[in-house]
Amino acid sequence: MQSFQPGDRGIAPSQGVLSRPTVSASAEPTAPRYPTAAPDESQAGALGRLAGTVEWLRAELAQAHALSDGRTLVELATGVLVERLSCTPGQAVRQLEDLAEQAGLSTLELAADLLNQASRDQIADIARQFVAAAAEPAAPSVGLRLRSAEVATLTASDAQAVAQSILEHALKPLGASAVALWAAHADQSLSLVGSAGFNAREPSRWRHVPPGVPTPARQALNNRVATSYSTLRAASLPSIGQQELSGGRLAVPAGTGGRITGVLEICWAGPLPEQPQVLQRQFEVLAQLGAAALEPHSTSDTRSPSRPQDPRFTELLELSDGLRDPCLVLQPLLGPADTPVDFRIAHLNPSFTDFAGRPRNLIDGTTLLEAYPLSAEPAGLYEKAEHVLATGEPFRAERMTLTALVDGVALNTQAAVSMSRQGSCVVVVWRLSEGTPQVARLLQHAQRLGRIGGFEENLNPRETAWSDSVYDLYGLSPAARPVALDQLAAHAHPDDAQSVGRFLRTLLHHLRPASAALRLQRADGISRYIRVVAEPVLDHGGHLTAIRGAYQDISAQHWTEVALAATRDQLAHTEQHAAEQSRLALQLQHAIMPPSRGPLELHDLRVAVRYRPAETTHKVGGDWYDAVTLPTGRVLLCVGDVAGHGIKAATGMVALRNALRGLAATGAGPGQLMSWLNTVTHHLTDNVTATAVCGIYDPETRRLRWARAGHLPPVLLRDGGALTFPDVQGILLGATDQAHYEEGEMLLESGDAILLYTDGLIERRDCSVQDSISRLLETARSAPAVSDPAAVDRQLDHLLLHSRADTDDDTCLIGVNVR
Repeated sequence: MQSFQPGDRGIAPSQGVLSRPTVSASAEPTAPRYPTAAPDESQAGALGRLAGTVEWLRAELAQAHALSDGRTLVELATGVLVERLSCTPGQAVRQLEDLAEQAGLSTLELAADLLNQASRDQIADIARQFVAAAAEPAAPSVGLRLRSAEVATLTASDAQAVAQSILEHALKPLGASAVALWAAHADQSLSLVGSAGFNAREPSRWRHVPPGVPTPARQALNNRVATSYSTLRAASLPSIGQQELSGGRLAVPAGTGGRITGVLEICWAGPLPEQPQVLQRQFEVLAQLGAAALEPHSTSDTRSPSRPQDPRFTELLELSDGLRDPCLVLQPLLGPADTPVDFRIAHLNPSFTDFAGRPRNLIDGTTLLEAYPLSAEPAGLYEKAEHVLATGEPFRAERMTLTALVDGVALNTQAAVSMSRQGSCVVVVWRLSEGTPQVARLLQHAQRLGRIGGFEENLNPRETAWSDSVYDLYGLSPAARPVALDQLAAHAHPDDAQSVGRFLRTLLHHLRPASAALRLQRADGISRYIRVVAEPVLDHGGHLTAIRGAYQDISAQHWTEVALAATRDQLAHTEQHAAEQSRLALQLQHAIMPPSRGPLELHDLRVAVRYRPAETTHKVGGDWYDAVTLPTGRVLLCVGDVAGHGIKAATGMVALRNALRGLAATGAGPGQLMSWLNTVTHHLTDNVTATAVCGIYDPETRRLRWARAGHLPPVLLRDGGALTFPDVQGILLGATDQAHYEEGEMLLESGDAILLYTDGLIERRDCSVQDSISRLLETARSAPAVSDPAAVDRQLDHLLLHSRADTDDDTCLIGVNVR
């Protein structure tokens, strides 16, 4: 086909074949043509002339309908050319005629092909697949027939015209003789909304089909799939035209959005012809075209109320909120085939209570299969909701089992359930049959958590009833026969025969409540440890009539006791080993830093130390300190904390303290000492990390140079005030193999005091480190003045007394007073 070239000529008449009879698609209708042939003798007189006129008017009406459909196709194709070629309508008409002549097609056929290509919709796809399935060479193309049927359907004024168009344009070329459009109603009745090909009296006789009549249309609704019959006579089903057209029948459900609103019924005069898959798909497309005509006649013809602003959806929610029974509003979630794959729980009314005891927020907004996965079982809640949505037929059941999964355990309840389709939603209302559903749920949860199952055994007649848990305990199917108490010994371990005998004698002969623990041997070879308790039920004469009791699975408890017994010796050995480790660590710590130590006089410094070990001996930590005069005459002041507890922390503390004291003898500054100590920690200890603060005091100049490695800053007390030392940077010891540490310098005055401490003094779980330091400063300001050297000891005691730390960690506190 040549490319489109807009012309400049005006509109000219165009010809094309639409369907038999052939009609003209010119711009103006031809003049009326009355019959000129003389009527025969059977038509003599006025009655014959009247019959001839009626027959002629019918032919003219059919021709006018075909002409209208053809004009609509041509106008649509002309609009496509105007949009794509940016030309005038006259040029588009001329271009369409030229292209049709070059392609050897009629104008109507080319117009249908253009619309197929432009729309790329389902009809276009089906048309391309059905080219090989044309009825006969002279028949119009499948694309033309389907597109003509679609145009006539969209422009039809009623369902009767839709049925006539489907028959004339699409079904007659396939050999069909008649068609009927049935609307389905919620009460399972059917109404005939359109038909074609039947005699004049048939539609009036089949205007309404009551519920329960097994017609082909009703069977298709029940099956929800296309249902075919080779001959209607052989099927023995009543339907429209059964006297004249008793041949093949095909009933195709019609609807959109997962809802079935009616049925398209196709009739043949002879047996049902062979229906390849391509023809089946064509019939499905025609049924979808007919669904548009069925919408006004459906009792649930509203659009999907999924948009909250839809007033009909709002009215539905208000209606559900007025119900006193639990109510769910379900919205279908449609899949690629326009069929529901699940339902979203769009609304729960105020009366809703989940029968499994779950809160509303775990149900609202989820899908039905997420909230109640076992509803997908056959004849379950999901299947019923799907059927109600598709057919519009309400569902009611006085007693239906509802099942929910809670922690992997199925919880069942009986309820009266009612479902109905409202618009595109399904409304579910249930009423729990138990008088106290909350108590029943609590009982189910108690049985599940305690692994308990109840039983009752009547003696006359001899009947035994079990709860579901007992069947699981015995490893039996729910359909199996319960085991009576007198057969309990046959299912128990032979070593427990005496226990079972005492239990039965106490219960059956002494008529007293009894209990026993035994090993239950199941048919699958698994042994369970159970406890059985029971009590006799006596009549007014004191005779035994029944036995009530319960089984409890105590296997977990038994194996726990076995495991405890098997590990008791190992635990005792472990405790002894841990106690020995703690004792060694504590001895090592106290050998270097005894808990109480007198003040030290180092030049013009008075140093007091307080060490408070952890409350529990197994938490021996790695806190350490040192205060010593160096060979250079300067004073080393330091405090540190090794991460962890126990012997590892204690040995790490000893290694770092001794290493720092030896390194300080070189006369290096505090920054260099921290750098060397970091190397020692990283390379010469077993994965130890620690924090530390180190100060070098020069008595001659009263200058204190200091550095810190991730430790809390020292505190300076001067003139009744308290503040922390300026911040200097330094990473904790052992984190990297090489690190640089900044130094700070401070000139001390007579009467100043310095506090060095570990985190055990201030650390709390409920506040930040900065807040803890602020509280320490407030406590230090309220402590006794440090002008008196002896006051340093009292101040340390004051800080320990008012410490608000709650981590149960070691605490090391050094107070340095400058005289």
